[in-house]
Amino acid sequence: MTAPVWRAGAFAVLSTLSLVLPLFGPESALLLASVLILGALIVTDGRLFDLLAYPDDYEDGRLYGVIAFVFGAGILGFFTTAFSMPVSVLVGTIFLVGYGNLAERLARRRLDHGVRSVAAFCVGGAVAGVVGQIATLSIIDNSLESALPAVLFLAASGALLAALLRDVLLLYDDPVIMLSVGLLLWLLAELETTIGPVEILAALAVTIALGYVSYALETASIAGMLTGVLLGLLTIVLGGYGWFVVLISFFAIGGLSTKFRYDEKETRGVAEENDGARGSGNVLGNAAVGLVAVLAYAASSAGMIPREPELFLFAFAGSVAAAMSDTLSSEVGSVFDKPLLITTLEPVDPGTDGGLTWQGTVAGFGGATIVAILSYAFFAEVGLAGAAIIATAGFVGMIVDSILGATLEGSSLGNQGVNFLATLSGAILCALLVLSLAILG
Repeated sequence: MTAPVWRAGAFAVLSTLSLVLPLFGPESALLLASVLILGALIVTDGRLFDLLAYPDDYEDGRLYGVIAFVFGAGILGFFTTAFSMPVSVLVGTIFLVGYGNLAERLARRRLDHGVRSVAAFCVGGAVAGVVGQIATLSIIDNSLESALPAVLFLAASGALLAALLRDVLLLYDDPVIMLSVGLLLWLLAELETTIGPVEILAALAVTIALGYVSYALETASIAGMLTGVLLGLLTIVLGGYGWFVVLISFFAIGGLSTKFRYDEKETRGVAEENDGARGSGNVLGNAAVGLVAVLAYAASSAGMIPREPELFLFAFAGSVAAAMSDTLSSEVGSVFDKPLLITTLEPVDPGTDGGLTWQGTVAGFGGATIVAILSYAFFAEVGLAGAAIIATAGFVGMIVDSILGATLEGSSLGNQGVNFLATLSGAILCALLVLSLAILG
């Protein structure tokens, strides 16, 4: 084995020690963490140091990687004891990160670093997350049968988020990854999982297949693919397949529109970078508001938010409609001449932020209408009036994006920030129109 594999194996063993908390209680876990940190400070060379040290640790002769790993686990332990975060979430998260790293390192011995080694991390981490949660629930005498759907959902979601963070951060940022995954799983654990384990596995299979297709067609980078799969899984489990169809329509049509006359866009200097493959920032800029709406819908359904769940359905549809409208408007309109700046109606060069062509505007309205039609088809609550509201909110979101592009983009906001605010405006307008017209009864 190579040194990185041995080191990953040692950290996997460290992650297994998290079972001390459910077995012997917080006092024993705190004592163990203190011993591990003290040991990491004392050991400055030798075989044990070589086994556990990351490359940067040699500069000062300190096992900072071990200290950071234990510190990250300790913060999650504090949340568990002080704020009632489930112990199974803590152990499952630590198992997921520790054994996911080991699986990825083992895969790298045979595979280049890329989508296959990322897949190895996701599979290894998800399996370890399931094992850690089940072991903890067995120790604290909880019913495993009723908890199995939530266990699978949390492990899969955590593995996808961890893989995404490892792709966009440094590979050695285990504390940041551990804390981020733990906090997400804590939130998800508080929401109701209404579907069974078979349905969750089916949802995971569908989202992974579509995510890989987007990567293979070069409409998404690895980070963009992971982000899309995670968002898709959360949408299916917490909302339903109708929600997923609406969301995936944006990813599919938006991704394909990026390839529309791509060579010409490249010549004009207005093409998306990375051959049109959208990264995690672009995906989140367009879908973060929709994700929040899905989470709010689940929280409302569970009685955690005193609002009708359907209100957040409309907010979700409005945000996706805005994202679709803006994307089609930009990707189609950028290949036509004579765009006008939305704030002054003066002619500008193609690709200028805030510039609109009539062709792009028509495409943008068509994109919002597609989302409205899908929402009408899949949700009985929408109706014709609701569909009209969704289309209107989406088109207005596109206009907001153009105004922000003409006034703030480049000076105060980046492209992702503009996309986020545009989708937020679509969501808010849709919700407000629904409330004002009393469509929800």
